Amino acid sequence: MSAEPVAALVTTDLAVGGMTCAACVNRVEKKLAKLDGVTATVNLATGRARVSHPSQISPEELVATVEKAGYTAALPEPSKKKQPEDADGEAESDDARQERDRLLLTALLAVPVLVLSMVPALQFRNWQWLCFVLTAPVAVWGSWPFHVRAMRGLRHSTATMDTLVSLGVVASFAWSTYALFLGGAGDPGMTMPFTLVPSAPDGVAHIYLEAAVGVPLFVLTGRFLEARARRGTGAALRSLAELAAKEVSVREGGTERLIPIEELRAGQVFLVRPGERVATDGAVVEGSSAVDLSLVTGESEPVEVGPGSAVVGGAVNAGGLLLVRAMAVGADAQLARITRLVTDAQAGKARAQRLADSVAGVFVPVVLALAVTALGFWLGAGADPQAAITACVAVLVVACPCALGLATPTALMAATGRGAQLGVLVTGPQALEGLQHIDAVVLDKTGTLTSGHMSVARVTAVPDGLGREEVLRLAGAVEQGSEHPLGRAISAYARRESPEERLPDVSGFSALPGLGVRGRVEGRLIEVLAPDEELPAALADALPVAEAAARTPVLVRVDGTAEALIEIGDVVRPGSYRAVERLRRLGVRPVLATGDREAPARAVADALGIDEVHARRTPEDKADLVLDLQEQGYRVAVVGDGVNDAAALASADLGIAMGTGTDVAIGAADVTLVRGDIESLADAIRLARRTLGTIRANLVWAFGYNAVTVPLAMVGLLNPMVAAAAMSASSVLVVANSLRLRAWQPSPARSRTR
Repeated sequence: MSAEPVAALVTTDLAVGGMTCAACVNRVEKKLAKLDGVTATVNLATGRARVSHPSQISPEELVATVEKAGYTAALPEPSKKKQPEDADGEAESDDARQERDRLLLTALLAVPVLVLSMVPALQFRNWQWLCFVLTAPVAVWGSWPFHVRAMRGLRHSTATMDTLVSLGVVASFAWSTYALFLGGAGDPGMTMPFTLVPSAPDGVAHIYLEAAVGVPLFVLTGRFLEARARRGTGAALRSLAELAAKEVSVREGGTERLIPIEELRAGQVFLVRPGERVATDGAVVEGSSAVDLSLVTGESEPVEVGPGSAVVGGAVNAGGLLLVRAMAVGADAQLARITRLVTDAQAGKARAQRLADSVAGVFVPVVLALAVTALGFWLGAGADPQAAITACVAVLVVACPCALGLATPTALMAATGRGAQLGVLVTGPQALEGLQHIDAVVLDKTGTLTSGHMSVARVTAVPDGLGREEVLRLAGAVEQGSEHPLGRAISAYARRESPEERLPDVSGFSALPGLGVRGRVEGRLIEVLAPDEELPAALADALPVAEAAARTPVLVRVDGTAEALIEIGDVVRPGSYRAVERLRRLGVRPVLATGDREAPARAVADALGIDEVHARRTPEDKADLVLDLQEQGYRVAVVGDGVNDAAALASADLGIAMGTGTDVAIGAADVTLVRGDIESLADAIRLARRTLGTIRANLVWAFGYNAVTVPLAMVGLLNPMVAAAAMSASSVLVVANSLRLRAWQPSPARSRTR
């Protein structure tokens, strides 16, 4: 009998509603996990569930499973005219408006009750009955969302944070109703002192209307502030969505028409006017301008582009009119990939959060058991019933599983959003944890530490000759006809040196195989050749320096006279010097590994101060080097940009790809440096360390808060109203602590001499 084929796994995202604490998260994950082959990660901060499931299990079945757990669920709706983010934003605005209205009306009714209950001097004749009339709507309508969710949980045999709040309000209001009608508290002249610690009875049953209104008021206030703060943690993701163009002007057959961005196809030519955003990734076919990439890559300096230059969707055209040919559209565009990476990262969980969610799964039942235990203990010890009920209610409302559930996702959302703004994309919390712990980094040379293409590194002109600028102009002119990389580097450098002046025409151009090129420019014979032995002193001195730096020297002759030596090579990126220095200060050991020759590899290493160099390394050799370092006890990161780096990226503890590299390298990496600037690696490590520190602080607070306040409530040392305020404050504090990551700044660049 043949074995049945293994079903392919697919991933589905669900929008889950009704979750209020980590206990809810734990329940949804467990309910989905009961389906064969299904695993789920639920994020309380985003209200999203990422579900991996066999293809035979339909998304509708997943939705039904979540609904059976007592929550709402829906598949994200595809939208052509409106982005999903916009729809989510409108839904969130409606919910926020309803919560705000409920909070305002609750506050109007609750504040007089709190004032009269807390200030005995203001307690006039029959004040308690006015408070009862004001409290009733709060206990019913103001607390209705808690009651509804608590009943829904009861139907599904589960208890959540809403169960605790609902029971606390019902118990406080029910006891106060009994005290007013049957316990003597309704006498016209009754007054009641207020203390932060519940006091012993004086023969008259006390009322706890201030707790019945204070609990929903403080919880609603806390959740409203928490929702606004959590919305702030996703600001970076929404700003990425806002970069996407909605319409684009395309040019076809000499005519121009405006079409929705969804209809744009690769190969079409579209217009980008000054001040407009580039609709998608493409190549400039006509026009020149400066392009602002700061919102896409974090690079503050505008980039000059012209015919043949690549541009990125979402960049702002700061200069002239551009005609751009679309190269990647829709989900293939870089902006879409960045948004997808940030979204995926925010869906994950750190190891510490999984522990917190496991604790939260049993947290509420344990709190309910403790509340009943406190009630039974006080009654059994002969205490007055109202003292026992006070302790029970305080236990119910002071416990806070919300903080446990928010500790990691809010910090992760803020950090990944901030990282995206700075040009650092991480695939999830595991990548952040890996960044925090790396202590060795294997750096590729070409395209990582260096620019990755041939360019002019230095020009040495003969003293009293034609001069550097003139020689460059003539050499650039004759090299315009060359297809050799060295020739293209010289002509491109000459154009950059004199952008306002057009290079002159060349005539009689000829290539000398293995030697160089020659041609006539403005009536003079210009030769760009390999240097010979007969050189002027200044050029003879420059030649060994060029060879030591592994650069290719070429000699420029004008009418047979040697005028300059041009050194060409793959130059070190300016940011590489600072990057290596900052990595060393962070305690990370830099190692250079390249497939290039020993001489250029050693030259780059010496320039950057890297002691360990491995040259002529194949992709397999690089992967073996990673394994050797790991066997020595190092936690290794690999930084690369090419196909030859993919194996090492995948085998490292952490793979880091340059954003300017190949798709293969980016796909194999855990972190992508969008700007293609190695200097941002140090920023990524520092951000990861700050983020993990914030998560730890959040979890310590969340666990510590409950460990301290629940016992205090059980022994009768917390007033229920104070307990409610403390519970709400704990969640807001966790979110506010995470929000500080949005303002995190990289350290200022320092010179290598400091």
